[in-house]
Amino acid sequence: MIANIVKPGHKTRGVLNYLYGPGRANEHTDPHIVASFDGFAPDPGRDPDATFAQLADVLDLRVKQAGSKALKNHVWHCSIRAAPEDRHMSDAKWAAIARRVLDATGIAPDSDPDACRWVAVRHADDHIHIVATKVRGDLRPPRNWNDFLRADKELEAIEKAYGLRQVPRGDRTAAKRPTRTEQEKARRTGNARTSREHLRTVVRTAVSAATDTEEFFRLVEGSGALVEIQYFPSGDVRGYKVALDGDTNARGQPVWFSGSTLAPDLSYPKIADRLTAPEAAPKEGTGFPAWRRLTVAIDQIPDHLSNDDAEAGQAHVTVLAEALDVLPLSAPTSLRSELLQAATLFERASRSRIRAQHQQAHATRQAVKAILREPAPKDGVLLTVLLDAVLLAAVAAQHWHRARSHTQQAKAASQAAVHLRTAYKAAATAPLAVIHQRGTQLPEWLRHQQANAVRRALPEQAEQILTETGWPALAATLAQAGSAGHNPTALLAQAAHGRELDTATSVSEVLTWRLHRLADLNQRITSRGPAPQPAPYRPVHTDQQRRTR
Repeated sequence: MIANIVKPGHKTRGVLNYLYGPGRANEHTDPHIVASFDGFAPDPGRDPDATFAQLADVLDLRVKQAGSKALKNHVWHCSIRAAPEDRHMSDAKWAAIARRVLDATGIAPDSDPDACRWVAVRHADDHIHIVATKVRGDLRPPRNWNDFLRADKELEAIEKAYGLRQVPRGDRTAAKRPTRTEQEKARRTGNARTSREHLRTVVRTAVSAATDTEEFFRLVEGSGALVEIQYFPSGDVRGYKVALDGDTNARGQPVWFSGSTLAPDLSYPKIADRLTAPEAAPKEGTGFPAWRRLTVAIDQIPDHLSNDDAEAGQAHVTVLAEALDVLPLSAPTSLRSELLQAATLFERASRSRIRAQHQQAHATRQAVKAILREPAPKDGVLLTVLLDAVLLAAVAAQHWHRARSHTQQAKAASQAAVHLRTAYKAAATAPLAVIHQRGTQLPEWLRHQQANAVRRALPEQAEQILTETGWPALAATLAQAGSAGHNPTALLAQAAHGRELDTATSVSEVLTWRLHRLADLNQRITSRGPAPQPAPYRPVHTDQQRRTR
């Protein structure tokens, strides 16, 4: 069940006219009252002698008694709708549901003789409307703060009590949606997105790219947005607001948005928390190229998310979103559309009610920012391996959220993974073809040797892998790893450990890129002949190797 509490109005009669009217498309049938504050409210739908004016007068009695003390917008209007698959419920059950919601919201607490006057009107099988006037019997307004959240919580209990579909609920961490006015303005001006949505992307990308708060403000201004910084009397930054250059209101003034109105995690304190490096933070792996460091860091996110530390897990989900925000800035043009859509969708997955311990993901955050300060890799293998790691991390984030009943976040991560998978496939085509060609050029004895390594490491999946079209590429990669001094069997077992392969379209292809990450085989792949061939691998059955195998 879902509740929709509309903005308070001041015309009781107007709301009643709509509820008892035909509806916008003649969808209203048999409008009638299922419950009221005293059980005797006149019902124009069932009593031919009752009128809308009479019902409005009954509801407005205390409003008139309160006079100037009454709230200007005194009409409280809430609709409650069942899920399409829920069973048909009688008027008596809808009446009981209405009373529970009115009690929970504070509009009409149970057994309170001074509660507000109200009626519950039903004009369809699947929902009711509750209309109340916000003046109590003592002529004071009701205490109905946070009425939507309280109604939603009560509906969750009602769903369980009545055996109805349990609707996924949010946790108030979603970004605020554009208003209808903003959407209409975007359409009039020919923009695909509203100013709010555009600025949210600008600010999120700046946070992901900046190394400190000063650079953050410079990057936002450099994007063409206007920035106004607010300060405390001490001179410290209190907050900020942004506007699109040229986006003005009726008075010709910029339309400003504070960071917190763009998204809950874009307020200045939360941005500063992410951009403030922990004291004496080690610069891990700074001797390696940034793209290699980022690949290794992203590859470790699924392992981090498998731990029980929820605060650290949230930090790694957050930094994964930052990586998605910056990847479109450096990726080839052909991949940017899919990566942008993945970043936009994963934005919802980046937040939850769990407070992130950002210092836990500091090394990954350093690598994210560093790739913007190095040339993009010309090596298609390195980019493909990174995208494969990002895809696996997004799937892990989906499972992490689902395990914590973060329904909206899990769905967002799943949707982002669809676009990441498309980008990955597009990036993998060319390098995979080259590696595949090398695999077809391997001598028979070497292919047989690598097949035996697969059978030893993955006995249950070996036959599937050996018949896949991606097997020659995996064989070539295993041969390359062997020539680099790795044990192919042990490396394969490590690649398969802790990662789901059951949902992979091509297990051999997934393992190919994992081996490149684990063995650091991300060297430039060219089509100038086959890879170096190692000598035949003859295992020596030491105790250590038996434990490894």
